[in-house]
Amino acid sequence: MKVIIYCRVSTEKQEQETSLARQEEELSAAAGKWGFQVDSVIHDQSSGYDLDRPGLMEMLDKISSGNIDAVLIQDETRLGRGNAKIALIHFLFKEDVKLYSLAHDGELQVSETDSMLLHIIGMVEEYQRKLHNIKIRRGMKRAVAKGYRPEQNLKKRGNINGRERKEIPVEEIVRLRQNSLTFEEIASVIRGFGYDVSKATVHRRYQEYMDRNDSRN
Repeated sequence: MKVIIYCRVSTEKQEQETSLARQEEELSAAAGKWGFQVDSVIHDQSSGYDLDRPGLMEMLDKISSGNIDAVLIQDETRLGRGNAKIALIHFLFKEDVKLYSLAHDGELQVSETDSMLLHIIGMVEEYQRKLHNIKIRRGMKRAVAKGYRPEQNLKKRGNINGRERKEIPVEEIVRLRQNSLTFEEIASVIRGFGYDVSKATVHRRYQEYMDRNDSRN
């Protein structure tokens, strides 16, 4: 199991350096005892309430690469405090990254309160996804009812590998707008084809297109 050792103290005072060194020493010993392969050791000297920590950002980047199985910490407060702690635990669980704590002498066991909060967050995210999909379906249904034929208008423009598209079909935005769809509905339709666009982006691209045409006339 490949792991990251994460050590944090709250300030940059000189005496806190000793605490960082002790955390690293103890966590390194625990990694050896548990048979883990240490990918990296990361230090932070920042408040646990702050998410904008250099070490934390480095750790999240490594986790997003998909090569990390677990994070080792002294105790859950070293990861973060308050809402920051809950947000980070939730992120790690979603990434299927385990948390090991010296305080628990093994895998971190979240408190009943934190477990309830994580469950609520998961429920909210699930309903957000459902609402997002409903908006896409409604926008598409209205567009088709007004004569929009995606199989003709977007033929062969997709990215079969599913990578993020750098361009969006402005002509289709204009076509949908001419069919009296709102910019929010147009954004939902375009997102349904995998283009990562917001209502503001759709409105801006439409306006740019119209301004260019006006300047030519």
